[in-house]
Amino acid sequence: MPDLRSELAETLDEAEWEWLMPHAKRDAIVMVASELDLLDVGVAIANDDKASVEGWIGQQQLYKPSPEQLSDWGSDPTRRFKALIVQPYVLVQMPCGEPV
Repeated sequence: MPDLRSELAETLDEAEWEWLMPHAKRDAIVMVASELDLLDVGVAIANDDKASVEGWIGQQQLYKPSPEQLSDWGSDPTRRFKALIVQPYVLVQMPCGEPV
C-alpha cells in the first residue's frame, strides 16, 4: 500500500491561475508560504495534524488569499503556481522567486 506522501507527490503539479479560479470561487484555495514544503503541508492536512496546521496559520505561513491577491492573479490568468489537491482544499504556492 503506497504511503500518503507518495500518493500526494503524484498529484503535485503546476497550474495556471485560470485552472485554479473555480476553486477560488468556492473559497477552497489555501496559500502555502514558500519556505514550507508543499507535500509536508498536504500530509499534515490529510492526517488532520492540528498542531502543525495551527502553528503554520499562527505564523501566517498558511492562509487564504486576500481579495487583492485574487484580483491581481485574475489579471494574469496564465500566472503559474505549484498546486496540490487535498480535498476539499487546493494548496497553492508561488513559484520560487515570485512575490506573494
